[in-house]
Amino acid sequence: MPVLKQPIVGTRGADIVGPRNPEVEAQNPDILIPPSTDHGGIANLKFPFAMAHNRLEDGGWAREVTQRELGALKELAIVNMRLPPGVVRELHWHKEAEWAYVLKGRVRFYLVDDQRQTLVEDLGPGDLWLAPAGFPHAIQGLEEGTEFVLVFNDGNFSENQTLLVTELFAHTPRDVLAKNFGVPVEAFEGIPAHEKYIFRQPVPPPLAEVKAALGAVTFTDKYVFRASQLAATRFPGGATTVVDAKTFGVTNLAALFIDLEPGGMREIHWHPDADEIQYYISGKARMTVFDAVDNARTFDFVAGDVGYVPKTLAHYIENTGDEPVRVINVFHTSEYKDVSLNNWLALTPRHLVAGHLDVGEPLLSSLRATRQPVMKG
Repeated sequence: MPVLKQPIVGTRGADIVGPRNPEVEAQNPDILIPPSTDHGGIANLKFPFAMAHNRLEDGGWAREVTQRELGALKELAIVNMRLPPGVVRELHWHKEAEWAYVLKGRVRFYLVDDQRQTLVEDLGPGDLWLAPAGFPHAIQGLEEGTEFVLVFNDGNFSENQTLLVTELFAHTPRDVLAKNFGVPVEAFEGIPAHEKYIFRQPVPPPLAEVKAALGAVTFTDKYVFRASQLAATRFPGGATTVVDAKTFGVTNLAALFIDLEPGGMREIHWHPDADEIQYYISGKARMTVFDAVDNARTFDFVAGDVGYVPKTLAHYIENTGDEPVRVINVFHTSEYKDVSLNNWLALTPRHLVAGHLDVGEPLLSSLRATRQPVMKG
């Protein structure tokens, strides 16, 4: 059995003599033994999907991290969903916008917008879709099935409170349904009495066949974005990719995809106008978040964890493992913005920087005004 670490640094701290959870402690070393620079009472900014309630349905599942699970989530919430081959997330719509990132497999996305434009498209790993608030849509796993994450622009969002076509029919008087569709009341004798939500269906026909069967409708693809085909911007230590309204015109949620080599770091920065939700896809990382009045707290992350940073709070993301880190960051804004600590100081007169920080060389000469969001360890 490995020797358990004790929360002792020099003369500070003491050993734990009561019950322990070694597995959780091992994943959160900077909570068990915080860096000496941590201080104050920043709220928890981490929640693992492994601790989120998993809703098991007919052939698939869904789990979510919302303000209920992580109190800091004021502006954004996140859902993780699995749909095996043919399995459908039923026709529905939301009061919030839905931004999606495909993690694994292939998925067919269906949407109809307010202009009666129809979208039916197949997407793969790294691709995105955006369903604006109120636009009806559905999701279906293709031959190999799919898993994806969904981000919503309200921390109080719950996947369990969406507006579903089955419930709409179940809670509308049948004589009204008959009048609406111009058919006899008996046409609705077989409708479900409750939601389907996630349910099994055959794998859908090829995309071209489905579109042909719809006939002379107006098709659109503007609500999907094939981010998997974008070339990342490389830097020493990793790479970044920005997807916002400049490239994905309909989106009201900006995104930054970060890849960090072992030892690499997303530099110290903050976002002036938007909260940030993070989803860690691979590797191990840590992040310190700094707030006003002497507050700072450090968190550790592994694949499947969710992180959050309120707008204007300084932070970094550092790869602390021996494998690459990939993390997606989604922001409550249509246009991505950040402020770099390094750039800020480089663009400030040297005497002012030196006077504030009581520093000289080599720091002053190393400050850079050019953009380099990722650096090598």
